[in-house]
Amino acid sequence: MTRGFSKERLARVRDVLAGHVEGGAVPGLVAAIVRRGEIHVEAVGQMAIGGSPVGRDAIFRIASMSKPVTAVATMILVEECRVRLDEPVDRFLPELADRRVLTRIDGPLEDTVPADRPITVRDLLTFGLGWGILMVPFGTYPIQRAMDELNLAQGPPAPAKTPAPDEWIRRLGTLPLMNQPGGSWMYHTGSDVLGVLVARASGQPFEEFLRQRIFEPLGMVDTGFSVPAAKIDRLMTAYWTDPATGAVNVADEPAGGQWSAPPAFPSGGGGLVSTVDDYLAFAEMLLAGGHHRGARIMSRPAVELMTSDQLTAAQRAAIDFTPEYWSTHGWGFGVSVVTRRHDLSGVGTYGWDGGLGTTWRNDPGEEMSTILLTQAAFTSPVPPPVCADFQTSAYAALTD
Repeated sequence: MTRGFSKERLARVRDVLAGHVEGGAVPGLVAAIVRRGEIHVEAVGQMAIGGSPVGRDAIFRIASMSKPVTAVATMILVEECRVRLDEPVDRFLPELADRRVLTRIDGPLEDTVPADRPITVRDLLTFGLGWGILMVPFGTYPIQRAMDELNLAQGPPAPAKTPAPDEWIRRLGTLPLMNQPGGSWMYHTGSDVLGVLVARASGQPFEEFLRQRIFEPLGMVDTGFSVPAAKIDRLMTAYWTDPATGAVNVADEPAGGQWSAPPAFPSGGGGLVSTVDDYLAFAEMLLAGGHHRGARIMSRPAVELMTSDQLTAAQRAAIDFTPEYWSTHGWGFGVSVVTRRHDLSGVGTYGWDGGLGTTWRNDPGEEMSTILLTQAAFTSPVPPPVCADFQTSAYAALTD
């Protein structure tokens, strides 16, 4: 027995993951479990179908696991009093001042009323700004079609298609809000807006701020918005599954793909790539109350605020994410938070998933972080069985 782990049961984790690879659910993966400083890493499968074996240093597109990183960047500026949680964003984002709001979500873009109040920084962090990805098929409503036509990053990450930050925020500002500020949780768009806010409030490009204030202090040497040529052979080939036919298709190649060059728009909502060891450093920083390897990134109270449920009952009632999601979860700043025990993870567990095939959770009660990185995109907002089985087998390995 190690620090609260059973060695025999840890071996089962690899068996479970290998079963998903052998069954064709994912071509390859890297998984990590860390508890009280002890790290267990498994690399299983191939970099691409029929390709070379996956290494521990493989680079993955982590998609929405970018959101917690963006939230931390914002909280750094909050702690330095360069932005304030409850101030309007107008000071840095004048394009979003004087909002109008659709009278109904399926209505014409011209049918609007004035916003009850300005959008605040807190609204961006909690996804209460009034814009977001709707859990209905793309193109269902006029506002969805308008956002898609303006290339406002409302679908899977597509770095090559999204305009530069100033143009992106200008385009967003031409549209009405879907809901009143603070009225409803709406997924994703708040994190992309935060990337623009961080850049303007800090006076430096978003990607540079992340590098200087988070990645370099934590030793996250392989995390960024693109992969340099010298490392491109470590980037996994990305796949997606056609839900109608079940066919597995290549979504993005490493060489010449969308992450092979710096994007015009560094997406705080879904643009980062990373490795298991890099993201573990980030996860451990949060689990330790804001510091890691001698680097203090944020204060303990800031971490506690970020990782506690911030939603009101009205915000939960206004829109659901997946069926019954809010009965067991809340939302902090860029992370989901377990509010009622419904599986082996404890109340207070927080983290998030990346729709291109990744998942991460911190469980403060167990002093444990779990990370699973694959290159197979999810086929629905609910993570696939490989994610659930990884979490279950990780908890099953605990002995204390």
